[in-house]
Amino acid sequence: MSGEGGIDLTCYIYSGWRPRIRAASQRRAWMDGTPESFAYRCLPLNIANAHGWELLSPCGFDAEWNGGTAVDDVVIRTDPGASGQPPVALFGQGVLTFHVDGLFRTPAGYNLWVGGPPNAGKDGIAPLGGIIETDWSPYSFTMNWRFTRPGQVIRFEENEPFCFLFPVERRLVETVKPRIAPIEEAPELKRQFEQWSASRDHFRAEVEANPPATPAEKWQKLYYRGVDADGKPGPADHRAKLRLAEFEGAADFHREARPLPACPAGPASPSRGDSASAEKLEWLLGSFERLRAMSAGSVVQRKAGVGTQEFLDAHYAPNWPVLLAGAVEAWPARTRWTPDYLKTAVGSRSVQVQANRGADADYERNMAAHTETLAFDAFIDRISKPDAGNDTYLTASNSAANAEALSVLHGDLGFLDAYLTRQDANPHGMMWIGPAGTFTPLHHDLTNNLILQLVGRKVVLMAAPGETPKLYNDLGVYSRIRNLAEPDILSQFPKLEGIRIHRVMLNPGDALFVPLGWWHQVTSLDFSVTITHTNFRWPNDFHTDYPG
Repeated sequence: MSGEGGIDLTCYIYSGWRPRIRAASQRRAWMDGTPESFAYRCLPLNIANAHGWELLSPCGFDAEWNGGTAVDDVVIRTDPGASGQPPVALFGQGVLTFHVDGLFRTPAGYNLWVGGPPNAGKDGIAPLGGIIETDWSPYSFTMNWRFTRPGQVIRFEENEPFCFLFPVERRLVETVKPRIAPIEEAPELKRQFEQWSASRDHFRAEVEANPPATPAEKWQKLYYRGVDADGKPGPADHRAKLRLAEFEGAADFHREARPLPACPAGPASPSRGDSASAEKLEWLLGSFERLRAMSAGSVVQRKAGVGTQEFLDAHYAPNWPVLLAGAVEAWPARTRWTPDYLKTAVGSRSVQVQANRGADADYERNMAAHTETLAFDAFIDRISKPDAGNDTYLTASNSAANAEALSVLHGDLGFLDAYLTRQDANPHGMMWIGPAGTFTPLHHDLTNNLILQLVGRKVVLMAAPGETPKLYNDLGVYSRIRNLAEPDILSQFPKLEGIRIHRVMLNPGDALFVPLGWWHQVTSLDFSVTITHTNFRWPNDFHTDYPG
């Protein structure tokens, strides 16, 4: 039925159903990123963005489709500790399905339009839309997205909108009588359009000749203000902003990132100040992470063709990671560096590696005790065995000892001049070579790092520096947590509840910027060759005054 002054839209729930639903926001990360946020000058975009209600994902997850038609051709990986119901691959055909916790009811004659959030595209996957007769249907519905490209890992953060809906009158579209007519049938419309077109040309010329002092003076705002070409007001119900009501009762469910605990628990580094200051710092860090989580743009984006200034302004200075897609794809090493090629090129030159790691759970902390020197070709033979696993690994910590032996490979490398400087004692970076299964436990570094993936794939789990109070940092750059992906991790480390984990698939040819202080762990999925750089064009000597 209709309520006073409007129509009812009701979401009925069973016990245990917890729909995260809210009036849609007009904000979009890509619109925020336009110069002077000029995209918001387009009123139709703003209205479309806010023209309904959003359902939010109850958990963070990654998903990948291999291009097949079967249900199991889609793989879904939820974040460690996720408690909400993840989507499923229910129909095959590269379709990802979200269950909706609610039975919606509209008044007689009204349908529900259901689809993805407007003007919020996701690379590699697209929302499917539907019209549902919710005035009589006793059936639930799902929200579906279909992959558009195989092999592309897509990401939804917890509380990221996955569904957008609003009621529409069922018979309205069928009563429309569309036609095409000559403009001469509407002389007043013709006059106003031509008057506005001329005034727009004049306005643009004036702006170009005399640039305005403020952004607001750079556009005419006639449509935004709801006035016609003569400056007369349009209809009284013109909207420059939508103000939709929130669902009654929705506040009982999570709609934003979960708050951090008031006080930390577990071992911590010795305090360097009074406890009140330490608690305040933890509160600030947690609050900053909650603020970041409110933006759909606070994900590790995959970008191509990032220039020097964009990298500095959007990532290096703001301390925010980025995956630089295909940054080293054209380098000869990409196709040449098979185990056999490397074995032949380096030969029997001596190299230093980390060995016998399997016998020590703390091999990373005790790396000095696991140093071994052997011939490079013998090293390749050892890690090429089927059961090589995580036992032997040539790592960045061995780079000084290996610089001369591995220098024969430099001819196969290019150089990322846009981000790095050649004026460095080690301009070619620090090399990692190992088999599938090598694992670097959770830690953070004291420098900004650029990780170049030349051979094989790696999975990187990352957490922002602001999550440090929840990560059981017990010694220097290390954590009591070795692996965030361990089963039942929350029962061992309950402070992880609500933490935001960013999962990055690092493919051959890509580069990953890991900023200073970002916690990360790395798993090799294949035989892998990686190079880490710290020789950026900008200052990167933060380790020199580290207090630890």
